[in-house]
Amino acid sequence: MAKNLVIVESPAKAKTIEKFLGKDYKVASSFGHIADLPSKEMGVDTEGDFTPKYIVSKDKKDVVRKLKSLAKVADMVWLASDEDREGEAIAWHLAEELHLDKAKTKRIVFHEITKSAILRAIDNPRGINYNLVNAQQARRVLDRLVGYELSPILWRKVKGGLSAGRVQSVSVRLIVEREREIQNFKAEASFRIDAEFTTEEGKTFKAKLPKNFDTRTEAEQFLSQNLEAKFKIADLTTKPAKKSPAPPFTTSTLQQEAARKLYFSVSKTMTMAQRLYEAGHITYMRTDSVNLSNDAQKGAKNEILKAYGDKYSKSRQFKGKTKGAQEAHEAIRPTNFENHTVNAERDEQRLYELIWKRAIASQMSDAQLERTNVKIEADKHDKQFTANGEVLKFDGFLKVYLEGSDEEDEERDGMLPALRVNENLENNYITATERFTRPPYRYTEASLVKKLEELGIGRPSTYAPTISTIQNRNYIEKGSVDGTERKYLQFTLSDNKIQENTLNETVGSDKGKLVPTDVGMVVNDFLVTHFSNILDYNFTAKVEQDFDDIAEGNEEWTKMMKNFYNDFHPQVLDVAENAEREVGERVLGKDPETGKPVSVRLGKFGPMVQIGSVEDDEKPKFASLGPDQTLDSVTYEEAMDLFQLPKNLGEYKGEDVEVNNGRFGPYVKFGKKYVSLEKGEDPLNVDYDRALELIKEKEKADAPIYEYKDLPVQKGVGRFGPYLKWNNMFINVNKKYDFDNLSAEDIEALIEDKIKKEREKVIHNWEEEGIRVEKARWGRSNIIKGKTKIEMPKTVDAAKLTLEEVKDIIEQKAPKKKAAKKKTTARKKTGTAKTTKKKTTAKKK
Repeated sequence: MAKNLVIVESPAKAKTIEKFLGKDYKVASSFGHIADLPSKEMGVDTEGDFTPKYIVSKDKKDVVRKLKSLAKVADMVWLASDEDREGEAIAWHLAEELHLDKAKTKRIVFHEITKSAILRAIDNPRGINYNLVNAQQARRVLDRLVGYELSPILWRKVKGGLSAGRVQSVSVRLIVEREREIQNFKAEASFRIDAEFTTEEGKTFKAKLPKNFDTRTEAEQFLSQNLEAKFKIADLTTKPAKKSPAPPFTTSTLQQEAARKLYFSVSKTMTMAQRLYEAGHITYMRTDSVNLSNDAQKGAKNEILKAYGDKYSKSRQFKGKTKGAQEAHEAIRPTNFENHTVNAERDEQRLYELIWKRAIASQMSDAQLERTNVKIEADKHDKQFTANGEVLKFDGFLKVYLEGSDEEDEERDGMLPALRVNENLENNYITATERFTRPPYRYTEASLVKKLEELGIGRPSTYAPTISTIQNRNYIEKGSVDGTERKYLQFTLSDNKIQENTLNETVGSDKGKLVPTDVGMVVNDFLVTHFSNILDYNFTAKVEQDFDDIAEGNEEWTKMMKNFYNDFHPQVLDVAENAEREVGERVLGKDPETGKPVSVRLGKFGPMVQIGSVEDDEKPKFASLGPDQTLDSVTYEEAMDLFQLPKNLGEYKGEDVEVNNGRFGPYVKFGKKYVSLEKGEDPLNVDYDRALELIKEKEKADAPIYEYKDLPVQKGVGRFGPYLKWNNMFINVNKKYDFDNLSAEDIEALIEDKIKKEREKVIHNWEEEGIRVEKARWGRSNIIKGKTKIEMPKTVDAAKLTLEEVKDIIEQKAPKKKAAKKKTTARKKTGTAKTTKKKTTAKKK
């Protein structure tokens, strides 16, 4: 039996660390937090000293039981969770829940998982840092107070099933405000002047006027002035310049650059980085420091000297600008600079190489440039064209890496041919192009992280979960916004003639940007109206600073909670009592037939238009908005058109054919079959012939393409690509097959391969009971009975489960039918019910 028990929070981390320690060490995982606030009650003593009530959830009881038995027989327990507030809280909960003897417990921290770092940590243990624990408790408790009290208000005043959170709601506010800026933006036109010239040696280059003209008349007059004009180089200046490398990655800059260069979402970046860290390839990936340790700088320098030579090396230390940055930590970097790549899955490799390049470039020489500015004059007027060029004299760090940019229309200087002052130039053309001012850009995940960091909102560990949460709650979506066509003028002077052309461009289109949904806009407007202090950017940043002060031991966390709650809770009660119910409602006009008001609002199933109100004697009439319509933009005419749906078009094969709008877009219904209209197709314009065309296409697509084992095979294309359907089984068809020309051998191979995979997936199958246990992703397992699926954690050995044990699990975890809810008081609905105390407040010992 090992004398030492090392507890980490991740099984992958445990596996890596175990390789570095001898037989006297056993490394086990807590699988993250073992204790947290309860899910079905506030869990905070709001009427006392804000003591949290921590519980061990059902899926962690086996983990705790196993760790207790291992700790009982160990001479020393080493708590080795991550070196941040969450990691410190995990270590504290382990010490509390496992009832560890303080004399036999040590806390160790490291920011990279290498043998030297682990052994150095064991040689330098410390106690639990209760300031960090209390900072984590403060964040957890304050976010619980906000979420638990605001969410019921939203259920009652806006729509059921909604929820609110401190940082999440502020993030939504940023996105909503940006969308409104775009909606309210009025584009202003001006005319940009561009030209192309040829030198005496026959080389061409482009130039422009530094300032646009405000009107068409001015632009045309200027082109007229250039008829028969002669041009020459009036001035030419060349200056040396340099470009310095960016600092190594912090959490937020890694997320931004991985989005720009690898097209990773923020959550994917953090998942890949977590795996690289746990495998020992990079340092800890949740940091706001740009520091590199002395050892790291030496390692980078040695690799630069070896790979590129002495002139490429320049050691430098960076100073961070982030509010509350913890400079004692390190930036994200490779643990070994000799490894230019790692043996991992492709996306992990790509992220590692990005981290390696950024870190190594930060210790390389500046790039040396030569910048040239050219001024071109005409003999017919006094305005000068300018051209700028850039020549790279020494590449320096650019040999390895150049930071990306969020500016989509950023113009970069190019190369210029050899030029001299007073050299005559031939003008090939001059254009005056109508250009319009642009609205602000919608946020990407990366630019939202950048904005939150600039405002001091959130910290490295919160960016990814915040963005995932507001998307999962359907407050925002990664939208594909269709643009609109816009005409613009272009005048061209060529061969001493001026021609006018009208051209078209698409404006306002966006892909993959963060767009607020109607739900997000309504919830944001309600919270800003009634809880402006909670959604105030300065307030949210001040809260983050308070957490930092608690982490440094400069503020008492319970005092902070009391000050916050004493103001917040009365505000909640007031809003619950007095706020209007018709949130987000917009009256568009009156129904000409009944004289009742026509309005749009958020309904149970999403945005809708309504004629009348619940106070009327008769029931109001409802219609869902189309997928491209929003509460803010739908017009009275568009709203009234929706009441023409559903529209009966006739019969086909004895079944009614109708067209209608649904939650997922417009469709044609035939019997029990639904056929989606094509994108952008207006259901009001669909007639019987068009509906029949769609139905027949659907029938053709659903027709069997083959018969296998006396059962039909169908094919189709779904959300996840092309598939076959056979025996109620869906089979993905990968790219190695020609989906349009599948042979009988292809079809049979795909079906048999799927049958084999399904068979291998089954661990237990008790057919008489209708129960089976199957393998799931990430080493987990699923218990399945009918439509009930229960996911089991990695800690459960599914192969050893008996039928009786599985039945017990189903009894405990299967969802129960909800009983009718009793009415509760306003006080309880706003989440203020007093909770049972469990004294586990962190105290310095």
